[in-house]
Amino acid sequence: MIETLSTQVNITPDRILRLTLPASVPIGPAEVIVVVAPVKADEPANGTANDLAASPLFGLWRERTDLPDSATYARRLRAQAERRVND
Repeated sequence: MIETLSTQVNITPDRILRLTLPASVPIGPAEVIVVVAPVKADEPANGTANDLAASPLFGLWRERTDLPDSATYARRLRAQAERRVND
């Protein structure tokens, strides 16, 4: 199982990063990849529905044959993400 998590953090002078992972992450050996990218303060964190519709990500799973109902699958992923945010 591969799970992608994204969060914004503040890098402190001691450069120690602590992560609390959601309960859905299995216990045991894992490879964790950290990508450090600057956050642009002048960009809004969330876009509009029109921004999303114009995104190349919109309809990304439309042609997937291994997902019989991509809309239901996407709704399930969004619900899981919302539960992680609210936990």
